[in-house]
Amino acid sequence: MPPQPRRTTGLPVLQYRKPTRGRDYWVLNDVLPNAAEVRARCLARTDWTEGHPYKPESWPGLRAMPALLPEELDHVEAQVRQATGEQRLWAETSAGGATVNHNCVQVVGEGEGEPRPHTDSRALCRYAAVLYLNPEVPKDCGTSFYRQSLPGGVLGGNLVSAPHDTLPQALGTRFVPADSFTEDLRVPHRYNSLLLYRANLLHTATGYWGATLAEKRMTAVFFWMA
Repeated sequence: MPPQPRRTTGLPVLQYRKPTRGRDYWVLNDVLPNAAEVRARCLARTDWTEGHPYKPESWPGLRAMPALLPEELDHVEAQVRQATGEQRLWAETSAGGATVNHNCVQVVGEGEGEPRPHTDSRALCRYAAVLYLNPEVPKDCGTSFYRQSLPGGVLGGNLVSAPHDTLPQALGTRFVPADSFTEDLRVPHRYNSLLLYRANLLHTATGYWGATLAEKRMTAVFFWMA
């Protein structure tokens, strides 16, 4: 969410749930048997949509869809179902036609973005996942879970729950002070691993890397309802 100068009024305090591996997030290693092939195919794309700083968008870097071919996506989803115990996964569309960028490859370089704690809409997904597709990116460019940082050094929550679907709904605003959140747990970047997590937890990319297309942090992102 866009940082703003600290306000004098306090934000609502979210529910806290300590991110726990095997319950709230899962790390699935060596997910694709052809990760190098997928990466090469993505690097060869010419249909990128530009975000910040190339266009006046809130999201950073480059995006293109789809990231994986149908058979590759099926392979990933089978592992996600096994990890979570879910019988069925699907990409949701809201009654108003809203969607998420499911099965989307994202490339973001150093200086093109910054950590922005957020949650994904409960109306559109229950699980989200990041597949890391660059073997040269440092470990500190993985994904972090955050929680609220309240006045006086008090720690708040990290979970958007009913009746709210989004973080702006839960907080009552899209604009929050720059120091409203603090890192709670960092999951390192690892090539060809899939970080799967409950989408209503506060999370963000830990950092970005690289100057050229081949060097930059490349990920495929997924959003599933179950």
